[in-house]
Amino acid sequence: MTDKKTREIAELGEFGLIEHLTHDLNLKQKSTIKGIGDDAAVLNYGNTSIVLTTDLLLEGIHFNLIYTPLKHLGYKAVVVNLSDVYAMNAIPKQITVSIGVSSKFSVNHLEELYEGIKLACEKYNVDLVGGDTSTSLTGLVISITAIGEANKENITYRCNAKKNDIVCVTGNLGAAYMGLQLLEREKNVFTSINDMQPNLEGYEYILQRQLKPEARKDVIELFKELQIVPTAMIDISDGLSSEILHICNKSGVGCKIFQDKIPIDLNTQKMAKEFNFEPIIAALNGGEDYELLFTIDVADFDKIKNQPLIHPVGHITTKEHGAVLISESGHTIELQAQGWNPLRNKKSEE
Repeated sequence: MTDKKTREIAELGEFGLIEHLTHDLNLKQKSTIKGIGDDAAVLNYGNTSIVLTTDLLLEGIHFNLIYTPLKHLGYKAVVVNLSDVYAMNAIPKQITVSIGVSSKFSVNHLEELYEGIKLACEKYNVDLVGGDTSTSLTGLVISITAIGEANKENITYRCNAKKNDIVCVTGNLGAAYMGLQLLEREKNVFTSINDMQPNLEGYEYILQRQLKPEARKDVIELFKELQIVPTAMIDISDGLSSEILHICNKSGVGCKIFQDKIPIDLNTQKMAKEFNFEPIIAALNGGEDYELLFTIDVADFDKIKNQPLIHPVGHITTKEHGAVLISESGHTIELQAQGWNPLRNKKSEE
């Protein structure tokens, strides 16, 4: 028997672990068009492609119930899955919800959680069609699967960006991360000083971006109206740097992103200043914005250049040029995937 060297999960990180465990899987069904490696799997059933994605949220890892209302959590748990469907240029239709609950939760608590789930289903016109419930020994666990559909010719993957394509983002970046920093700061004050109430007044925007994000259904509808099919697309859950590197790696290209073109809200800048923190770092590495990052052919640029929801931030280059950020001072900085990693070993950070 050959001894295998023990490897720590943290060495690989989330995406490295997925690649390591699944690299030798072979697709056997003709209906499976795209398996692991994108925002969602794609299944072919006639003229319509089915899009399938799932996310797991764990108490203490993905959310903290000290400052996360259960209704908001239910809403967000649905939205983060729908965002993956939209990132495939598809429309979500159904979800399933599975939860694990510990004895500290009452029926009232779960009713509050499901209020948020139902609200998201209503807003995004999605049906809740099944799931599972079980006991958990470690707190609250939420697993949601989202199912969507699109015409085959409209499905957008991460792997088709090409040289000279325009790189675009929707909305603004970094707000959710700064909202999280604010919540963590006020939590620490609340737990260390008796009866000290959180000071959240005036920070409503960044708090909403963290606690109750929205998926960009409006942008997918805009693509249809403008008759645009992006060449590549991904949602921004782990920061702009990580996501553009996914597109570059899958497409075999490089990119040039311009710092002064990256949209950052004034509320985000204000919060970053309080923390003595560069707003661009929040935009590049913060994550949880659930905006869309996509590339379009140069020929489609005129269609989007005056759209307030869409911001061109750079262009695709050849792989040899690498993935770089051009700073406001004109310096070239190599982009690195420094977004949030749920499998990171905390000891290695100390």
